[in-house]
Amino acid sequence: MLIWLVEFSDRFQFFNLFRYITFRSGAAVFTSALIVFLFGPAIISALKIRQGKGQPIRADGPQTHFKKAGTPTMGGLMILAGIVGSALLWADLSNAYVVATLLVTLGFGAIGFYDDYLKVTKQSDKGFSGRRRLFFEFIIAGGAVAFMMYAANLATIDGATLSSALTFPFFKDFVLDLGWFFIPFGAFVIVAAGNSVNLTDGLDGLATVPVIIAASSFAVIAYVVGNSVFATYLQINYVPGTGELVVLLSAVIGACMGFLWFNAPPAAIFMGDTGSLALGGLIGSVAVATKHEIVMAIICGLFVLEALSVIVQVAVYKRTKRRVFLMAPIHHHFEKLGWTESQVVIRFWIISFGLALIGLSTLKLR
Repeated sequence: MLIWLVEFSDRFQFFNLFRYITFRSGAAVFTSALIVFLFGPAIISALKIRQGKGQPIRADGPQTHFKKAGTPTMGGLMILAGIVGSALLWADLSNAYVVATLLVTLGFGAIGFYDDYLKVTKQSDKGFSGRRRLFFEFIIAGGAVAFMMYAANLATIDGATLSSALTFPFFKDFVLDLGWFFIPFGAFVIVAAGNSVNLTDGLDGLATVPVIIAASSFAVIAYVVGNSVFATYLQINYVPGTGELVVLLSAVIGACMGFLWFNAPPAAIFMGDTGSLALGGLIGSVAVATKHEIVMAIICGLFVLEALSVIVQVAVYKRTKRRVFLMAPIHHHFEKLGWTESQVVIRFWIISFGLALIGLSTLKLR
């Protein structure tokens, strides 16, 4: 919203600062973190009163988790407040990619909120029906992808329309035009990202820092992809308008930093599906917008690993009635092996950081 002040830059030179993505991104980090810091305690107090017993703890989970009983969930509301509040101030709301990404974030957040609500009221780990949840997620994600394709006014590269094309890391000219099939493909990427982050959110701070790392990585990607000079130098596909996503991703970084203050062990509040689904959907949307869906699988490799551990566990158990892991998602497997919660969390952070560096290296290895 404040970007409109640029129109008065001829009278007040200071307003020219609002033209620059870097300035607005820095302001977005500070603003979103400040919103969470200021309103976080009040939100936590309100959720404690309304939820009573808080988030239900799995009976078959690690015994160390039982002491977390009574901790409120739906902390994603704090994160969403920071992201949306900061984006409304600093992002260009006329940008199609920003609008589409915000719609996915809020839509997935609403689904997660309803799921959290059912779990808290029923005091059960079973919330929203899985099939219904996936149905609504695909509708929201598919609509966002179609909107981004419609709004994109992109050049044609080797006969492939970039708005519906899949690009590949390490190959500067190879693109695969999926046509209208790109809509279900893009929707799958967004839904998969949302649910992968959701599965990872099982320990204090485990999902928050990897999300910060992923958002920081994609802020770099969005900036260079949306800048014709950098895109040409790095020999990557230039996608006009995606640079504005840096402001939104900066708001994510600030909001997650603020939330981590309250979510650090012992957590005063859990992110819940409200936050994890929304953040995952946001990262997936940015990956689709910037044409870095495959690179996302590297940068977000920790989330992919968590999701795969659940898929493998369920598939093998259905066929053989035997478990591959002591418990899924895989972070619980390591807890069952005797790792402390802090060991699992910090080591997984290290893995996430390493994978992000590998993902970012693909920008130059072309």
